[in-house]
Amino acid sequence: MNPTNTVFDVKRLIGHRFYHEAVQSDTKHWPFKVINSKGKAKIQVRHCSKAKQFFAEQISPIVMSKMKETAEAYLGEEVTDAVITVPACFNDNQRNATIDAAKIARLNVLRLINEPTAAAIACGMDRKSERQHSVLIFDWGGGTFDTSIVFTRNREFEVKAVGDGEDINSRLVDHHVEMIKQAHAGKDLTINKKVIHCLKKACETAKRMLTSAEFTKLVVESLLD
Repeated sequence: MNPTNTVFDVKRLIGHRFYHEAVQSDTKHWPFKVINSKGKAKIQVRHCSKAKQFFAEQISPIVMSKMKETAEAYLGEEVTDAVITVPACFNDNQRNATIDAAKIARLNVLRLINEPTAAAIACGMDRKSERQHSVLIFDWGGGTFDTSIVFTRNREFEVKAVGDGEDINSRLVDHHVEMIKQAHAGKDLTINKKVIHCLKKACETAKRMLTSAEFTKLVVESLLD
């Protein structure tokens, strides 16, 4: 695997300016390069020995197109419309950029709904009821842990409060980088993108193991070579 040419987490870039606090924080943990293109964040990779640059809005449609193909193969018919979930904390720029990305993937967005609302529907909370319910939803996603307070009544959902989650993977990586630095005379792993990529993969594997186990080991080969 080539870490500097492996792009992920584009949802964390979509709709953001280059100097946004979240972008500047995330780029410290990504092995691929993010550059400033007239104030917008752009991902740079190398293909056939040439540098190529892409906006997140150009990469996200590739993922959406693959999901569209998977759905069509399962349903046995063409899929043209979609309801897309987004984090409740997404601002208008991020939501509009998501819709633009869907259009590139040849999808007509019927509606964007907040992820907490989608979680409530998935848990059967969309059943008709005259009584208002206050629901605490905590969403442990692929990289973050988010919480939301949602009011539900008669199949209507209203997000009343949102707690932005911390990036679990990055915090785990930072923790182990600091442990190595203290245990090995100031050894700085961050200067080697390949090592950081391997460490992040190991942290993600350990995190997934903890969904069904009380403890796990984090194993990374040749970390200090």
